Amino acid sequence: MLDYDEEAERYDASRGGEPRAAAAADAVLGLLPDGTRTLLDVACGTGIVTRRLATGRPGLSVTGVDLSPAMARHAAARLPGAVVRADSRRLPFRGGRFDAVSSVWLLHLAATPEDVAAVVAECARVLRPGGVYVTTVDKAAAHNVGSDIDAVMAARPRVAALDAADAVESCARAHGLVPAGRTGFTGRGQGRSPRRTLADLRRGWFVTLPPGDALADGFAARLAALPDQDRSRPEPVFSVRAFRRDG
Repeated sequence: MLDYDEEAERYDASRGGEPRAAAAADAVLGLLPDGTRTLLDVACGTGIVTRRLATGRPGLSVTGVDLSPAMARHAAARLPGAVVRADSRRLPFRGGRFDAVSSVWLLHLAATPEDVAAVVAECARVLRPGGVYVTTVDKAAAHNVGSDIDAVMAARPRVAALDAADAVESCARAHGLVPAGRTGFTGRGQGRSPRRTLADLRRGWFVTLPPGDALADGFAARLAALPDQDRSRPEPVFSVRAFRRDG
């Protein structure tokens, strides 16, 4: 697992920067009902998407929350007075506080299904009746674009995707959230090259291949042997789902 305090300084530049943030924010905003006035962005990270959510619709008041101190500091610089440091499994807001809640690239980071359930339960709790929860799903699958890099990495050990769309929908329904729409967006600037994938491997991006492990070294050698080391392969297309709170 990456240390997001350490990642904060280079996070935006290594993940598509403003173009990707714009695409993500547009996807979230497109799933918000007319009349949405308050939005909580859970696990807001550096605030690069959150800021665009705040400016992307007139009259929308946006609050960000993140557990990482370094990430929260970056977000607070972008949205002064609108960022809270807190655990997404224990949100410090009263029930029914927000018209909408978003979580972009959060659920795939959960350690257990119980953690996913806790996050979804909290997002449902702070939503008003009729409010909408918007979240990304199937993040890892989005990176499988049929490239030679994917062919190399296909044999790596796998763990169950905790943000699988069906699992997230089941969890949402269990907490009074019903499907209310879906969309997708392209991860601008996130097409992988062999050299970039090798660097990600060496810094622990692939959780089943810890740096220095013999198995990881084998994958590193195969990545290094691929042609066009700096040519980016196709960009991923991320999936986004919306759920409405009943009652």
